[in-house]
Amino acid sequence: MHSKQTVKYICKEYPSGNHYFYKTELITHDSWEKIESLMWSALRPISETTFQKRKREGYKVEYIKMKKQPAEILPFVPKVTNT
Repeated sequence: MHSKQTVKYICKEYPSGNHYFYKTELITHDSWEKIESLMWSALRPISETTFQKRKREGYKVEYIKMKKQPAEILPFVPKVTNT
């Protein structure tokens, strides 16, 4: 179990209104004394319930608004064959 200083909970909000929740932990590749060896782990999906529970418990939370452009729609043109 990580402490409140070494874990962070993230909510990503997309333009569609969807919310996705993640947990990330501070890890080291060498020693805790070497600041250059510290980094955040990969995002791990969690439930909204867990996110809200940890927020109430005082864990660090971060809200990220995603600004992705809608997908480009490419027209499908069937190939005509001469038979």
